[in-house]
This record gives sequence, structure tokens and C-alpha cells, in this order.
Amino acid sequence: MQTTAPVAPPAFSAAAGTEEGLALFDRLPAVEPKEMLGRWLGGSFATGHPLDGVLETFHWYGKAFRGPDDVDPLLFRTAGGAVVPLRATLLPDPRWLERWPWLGTPAAGILFQRLALPLWITHHPQARLRVVEHRGVASAAMLYDHLPIVDVFRRLDAHTLLGVMDARGISQPFFFTLRREGSDVASRASSLQKI
Repeated sequence: MQTTAPVAPPAFSAAAGTEEGLALFDRLPAVEPKEMLGRWLGGSFATGHPLDGVLETFHWYGKAFRGPDDVDPLLFRTAGGAVVPLRATLLPDPRWLERWPWLGTPAAGILFQRLALPLWITHHPQARLRVVEHRGVASAAMLYDHLPIVDVFRRLDAHTLLGVMDARGISQPFFFTLRREGSDVASRASSLQKI
């Protein structure tokens, strides 16, 4: 399924580091799985993690939730502007960026677009939506089918979620945002100013 992508919202950051990001995450309310249904635009939430901004370099668009067992965890934009779901079979290991820093460059993003992205397009769900207890709160979470990764979500505002990627073997959590497709960008920015 390919659809034309709107322009993604600008990335933003509201945490100085992992501890501040976790403190914010812990203050936020839980999300019910049924509230997750729909398509969401992904964005950076920089906390000093090696993956901060890397997904955007590779033209990450966001995620789509059609039902409890029907989730596209990795939507990416093609060079032509279409949004396509990719197979989730490769763990984004931050150590790769330490060994090969060029992987986080725009040139690597262009190579990904031209060479790898067409090979990873799928038409099958790659994750499930469940309630998971994380840091003492039960909230909606996305469980990858083929990776030891759980993305846990909390609510920033009516249209915006803060996500934490909990991955086996990666000690520092990776933070990101999801904004419901079609929602107002100004609403998201004002909600962060209140926190």
C-alpha cells in the first residue's frame, strides 16, 4: 500500500538527557490500545541517544496501527514521496554508529532510499499492539514480531505520544514522538511548553 506523504512535522526536543526523558515519561498518562488506531507521524525526541535523528536521515515517516495484530511499525518515505511499510528484521544497534559514523549521514540515507528500501517493502504486519507494564504503569505498547524490541507509549496531548524503545542489549532507552496524522502541529508544540 503506497500513499503520498504530507510534509513531516519538524523534530523537537524537550529533554536534556535520558534521566530527564524518563522523568517526563513517568509523569505522563497511559494510553489505551484502541486510542492508537490510525497512522502516526514519527519525530525525534533527543536525549543524547546515538540514534537521535538517524531515523529521520533514513526518511522515517512513522507507524500505522490498524488493529491489535495488524501494525506497521516502520513506515518510510520513498524518494518519490510515497509512504511504504518496511519489514522489521534488523535491530537498530547504536554501536553501529560508533563503528561506522557515516551510517548517520544524509549520504547513507540516500543510499538506503535507492538500494535497501525497495527490498524491504512488505504487505504483512510486522508488530502487535498490547498493554504492557513498563516503569510501573500499564500502557499501550507495540511488540515487534521479529525483534527483541517493545515500544511503550504515553500521552503528551490529545494528538501526540511519547514513545520509549526498550530493546534487548541496548541499555539506554531511545525516545521518539508520534503525532496523529492530520493533527495540528501547533497543538503539539503548545503541549510541550506546559510540561
